[in-house]
Amino acid sequence: MSPLKAVVHLAALGLVAAPAAVALSALSGIGHRWTDLLAQFVAPALAATLVLTVICALLKLRPAMIAGLGVTALLILAVWPQWLPRGGALPREGAPTLTLYSANLWAWNSDVDAITRSIQESDADIVVLVELGDAPSAQLDRVLAGYPHRVLNARVDRPSGAARAAIASRYPLTAVADRADGLVSVAAVAQTPLGSVNIIGAHLTRPWPFQYQWGQINQAAALAAIRHDMTGPVIAAGDFNSVSSARIGRQIQAEAGLIPAPGWPGTWPSAAPSVVGMTIDQVWRSPDLALLDRKLGRKTGSDHRPVITRFTLAAEAP
Repeated sequence: MSPLKAVVHLAALGLVAAPAAVALSALSGIGHRWTDLLAQFVAPALAATLVLTVICALLKLRPAMIAGLGVTALLILAVWPQWLPRGGALPREGAPTLTLYSANLWAWNSDVDAITRSIQESDADIVVLVELGDAPSAQLDRVLAGYPHRVLNARVDRPSGAARAAIASRYPLTAVADRADGLVSVAAVAQTPLGSVNIIGAHLTRPWPFQYQWGQINQAAALAAIRHDMTGPVIAAGDFNSVSSARIGRQIQAEAGLIPAPGWPGTWPSAAPSVVGMTIDQVWRSPDLALLDRKLGRKTGSDHRPVITRFTLAAEAP
């Protein structure tokens, strides 16, 4: 083998090493913040590895191709728990359904037309919005036409843009009192065809750069506390800034006892094809609800894609 060809082989193997680190971080279950940060990128790493492996095959770079196939297998194992999470009962036969639309609208988003079209097209029963900025807030009756029942938290001024969170519903809502726990959230009880359903809209801080290092962990604990104060079915939706199989997702499952909706296709960034996106916009449910469907909604002008989920009551245990 010539020196040039050897360098090409080594360079190709080096490129495969990066997604391998992502796969091993996700599979390790290590909760350290830097390991967890890598674990967020499993879905895009899988797409990149598939492309790289095909290129290596075409260029007849056999060692890198074999390595790429091995890393692809590891990434599939790593992404499986977020794309097809375990848990959840079968739907109760004949029970009514409830459709929920949830979206991070991005605080600086002024495309009120796109937001309105997206919500209307979803034909949802309940709408959960985080990062509701000043532009759509000023036209709330237009944006949320058809949703007369609304609960909003206080407007928060932030360097990344003033925003608030909202729950809007076709059915009556009873607001749940805010908690001084550092979690940006809004909560209400909706009187639906399924009975009383607790709705939580939440927006967790970023995993990096930190507002403060333990922010996500503390906020996930606060979410669990809100959930445990509730009785009956619970749906928590919003921007969790974490995939469901990483550190924060595992914490929510363990402490709040909630089940994530499948995370494919991805929600962020909206500029990328959704098939390779990261699902940090999550929808969680309590075990007494069954998930019937999960899909992405029409783009809103935000860097996040909205999520539309449909629920019914879970079948009773035998």
